[in-house]
Amino acid sequence: MAWTLAQIAAHVKGDVVGDADFVVDSFADLQYATNNQISFLASSKYRKYLVESQAGAVIIEQSLAAGVLSNAIVVDDAYVAYAKAATLLYPQEQYSGGVHCSATVDESSTIHPTAYIGSQAVIESGVEIAAGVVIGPVCVVKKNSKIGKNTRLSANITICEGVQIGERCLLHPGAVIGADGFGIANDKGRWIKVPQLGSVIVGDDVEIGANTTIDCGAIENTIIANNVKLDNQIHIAHNVIIGENTVIAGCTGIAGSTDIGKNCVIGGRVTINGHISIADGVQLTGTTMVTKSITQRGSYSSGIPAEPTKQWHRNVVRYRQMDALADRVKQLEKQLKNS
Repeated sequence: MAWTLAQIAAHVKGDVVGDADFVVDSFADLQYATNNQISFLASSKYRKYLVESQAGAVIIEQSLAAGVLSNAIVVDDAYVAYAKAATLLYPQEQYSGGVHCSATVDESSTIHPTAYIGSQAVIESGVEIAAGVVIGPVCVVKKNSKIGKNTRLSANITICEGVQIGERCLLHPGAVIGADGFGIANDKGRWIKVPQLGSVIVGDDVEIGANTTIDCGAIENTIIANNVKLDNQIHIAHNVIIGENTVIAGCTGIAGSTDIGKNCVIGGRVTINGHISIADGVQLTGTTMVTKSITQRGSYSSGIPAEPTKQWHRNVVRYRQMDALADRVKQLEKQLKNS
């Protein structure tokens, strides 16, 4: 879809340098863009590509704009402006309301006339689907669930019984919301299942990545607050609470009954113990293992960064000798004390 720089600048609240009537129809990286495309520059690290870029225009921050020869839209935050401009150039597919002929919809469900139910989707009894909702192909919405306005379930998603999804949410393929939590009890040496009686409540403007799973609560509900963003292949166990505006990267696992605060940033493959709390504004870098509560905002890390293999082998040997080294230190301390 083609737009003039003036139109894009108005949408992102930027200022045009050059030809405001210049038309672009797509985005591309600086080093690959052609004359009909627009790019963006948000870091001085990539400024070297700007000089030789064939892009018809560039979205750029004021601090990097000096000497720009091409058409430009100057903004405060180029990455945010890129995100907003992309919604113009790549609008979401629009659906008219209706139910695909291959979908199965229980007659007791309530579906707004503007909602769309895709092919082979299953809508069970008591489900409420609000205006503008899109239920993609092969999705299953189990009984008594509620889907809020303008939420989209892309494809092959399962919404389990009694789950509530807020407005303007986006769920990617394979997500499962509200499956049983891992509740088991040891009955004289034999594991038995503990019924999971709660559900999941998802707030507004939440994004849930592909193959991410969010378990229902054991008794009370698992809660995902407004504007939480979840990457692919995340597991959130029963009774977890995730505060507003928190973002979590892929392959992270959060054990049951943990309370994560607002505005947290959690990196990839982080593991978080159960029955603890994490304060607002905490940042956890990739592969961090959290075993106890974090009460102060700030950045936390653990894990072993990559290093040359030979060096890693040497350090492993030293680590395995740590007990012996500690014993030698104690002996030396005793000798010094007695001397």
